[in-house]
Amino acid sequence: MPELPDIAVYCERLMALAGGQRLTRLRVANPWVLRSVDPPVSALAGRELTDVFRLGKRIVLDFADDIYAVIHLMVSGRLRRRPPDAPIPPRRGLAAFDFPEQTFLVTEESTKRRASIHLVRGRDRLVSFGRGGIEPMEDSAAGFAAALTSEPHTLKRALTDPRLVSGIGAAYADEILHRARLSPLARTSSLGDTELKRLHTAVCQVLTEWTSRLRTEVGNGFPEKMTAFHPEMAVHGKFGRPCPECGAPVQRIRYADTETNYCPGCQTGGRIFADRGLSRLLKDDWPRSLENLEE
Repeated sequence: MPELPDIAVYCERLMALAGGQRLTRLRVANPWVLRSVDPPVSALAGRELTDVFRLGKRIVLDFADDIYAVIHLMVSGRLRRRPPDAPIPPRRGLAAFDFPEQTFLVTEESTKRRASIHLVRGRDRLVSFGRGGIEPMEDSAAGFAAALTSEPHTLKRALTDPRLVSGIGAAYADEILHRARLSPLARTSSLGDTELKRLHTAVCQVLTEWTSRLRTEVGNGFPEKMTAFHPEMAVHGKFGRPCPECGAPVQRIRYADTETNYCPGCQTGGRIFADRGLSRLLKDDWPRSLENLEE
């Protein structure tokens, strides 16, 4: 799922390429993507795009006269820049925002069709799309600590809970926890002031660095290949590979459709957590520490 750095770059490039232009029309190819009826699709035609901004993991297109299009790409949704009036792909295409100089397609690789577009009249109606989490790079270290510890969760769960912290998903949570040298399964209630400050610093560093990195990669173009897996990441998607800091093999915890990657050398004092699939298969042969793994 596109997270804060990805969404921030999407918003910047949409505004740079289409800001100030009037939307020719909004084409909806899949009726399930449109989750609202007021205002109607026709209400957007001819309206100027005055701003584009992030709301959690959503992209908000601000059109003239207090009309908004709220796009949630979910896991497999993406935006594609194409020539004006480009056809919508028959299978993965959901909608198209047509501007005089280009078209922005909304596509989704998954058949589950989780991506959504809401058309909203009135800025006050946008409040319902906010999940209540703090903006991690805008709030203070004290505010971040208060939000994170307001409910008893593991650190990975708390960082990715939009009711507590806005814009962070599985990929950047893994990178943040590795940077902070904290276990993904540590309880929020167990952290002291020093650890919470270190975590807040890691949040700001990782999100700032990756936003800058993605911005540089895109340049004056458009982010066509948004992905949660990057070669430069330290642990996310790096199961079995050596940690760039200590050389220990990166481990994973899989549950349902989610996966957590961590370094036992940097984050857990050498402990290896049970993996839902492999630990059940290996049973007593499952290595519970780096020493066992080496043996």
